[in-house]
Amino acid sequence: MLAGTVSVKPWTDRNGDISVLKLVTIVALCAPGAWLLWALQFDQLGPRPITAAIHEAGDWAIRFLLLSLAITPLRRIGNWPRLVLIRRMVGLAALFYGIAHLGLYVADLKFDLPRVASEIVSRIYLTIGFVALMGLAVLGATSTDRAVRRLGRNWGRLHKASYGLAVLALLHFFMQSKLDVTEAALMSGLFLLAMGYRVAHWRGYATSVSTLFAVAIIASLATVGVEAGWYAVATGVKAERVLLANLDLAWPLRPAWWVLVVGTVIALLPLVRRRRSRRTATSRRVSASQAGGAAVTEAS
Repeated sequence: MLAGTVSVKPWTDRNGDISVLKLVTIVALCAPGAWLLWALQFDQLGPRPITAAIHEAGDWAIRFLLLSLAITPLRRIGNWPRLVLIRRMVGLAALFYGIAHLGLYVADLKFDLPRVASEIVSRIYLTIGFVALMGLAVLGATSTDRAVRRLGRNWGRLHKASYGLAVLALLHFFMQSKLDVTEAALMSGLFLLAMGYRVAHWRGYATSVSTLFAVAIIASLATVGVEAGWYAVATGVKAERVLLANLDLAWPLRPAWWVLVVGTVIALLPLVRRRRSRRTATSRRVSASQAGGAAVTEAS
């Protein structure tokens, strides 16, 4: 190692110091995998444990992929610049769980690779999922600091493909969920929420409470449309029935309501941030006043 350089580990910052944020993130990202291994070991996944594990790993891959896309908007809205430190980690976690998803599928087919390839080619939802995973693998391979330096501006263009990969992953989720697409609809709504924040930023809208709340309402309504549209196309259920179901506030809440709840909480973040800033400013003024009073007393 060259003199003056610092070894940056996954749990340290650029200065080589322990980062509590990164350490907590690593634990949170590994927790679902640890639970899955425990559940497989102690037969806690029902009569078809491998199938259940395949679905769990795939679900977490999509959750972490969407979370990685939400980090930049949340960093801007909450004024949390340090969130950028964990964006790469969350994206790589999505790739890891995606690989586990595929690996478990291969294991379920007794490692018969020709059959695996045949299934992926012949089943469109598997083809879509495989393409999304390969795209994630490319993004993961180019996520290093060295790759960022070598690709320059092209790195940003390449990694914008994550939006399209998220759409493919969600489509795969819908298609493999078949009749119950509740979580697929919820994940789609949260994706629309994150993209709504990005569009608002690109269009130059301030991250005000009104803007964020408008994005939450639009994303919630779009979630209803996605859910109703899917049921109408895939199952023949009339869209009116889904729309009426979303007007019912009975528990459990429909995905659109959860999107609205999450969006409303996020819309309140600027208020919390401003209140915290005022408290900090007041504390500084009080400290400065006390210091000035102490200086006068000493001088006299």
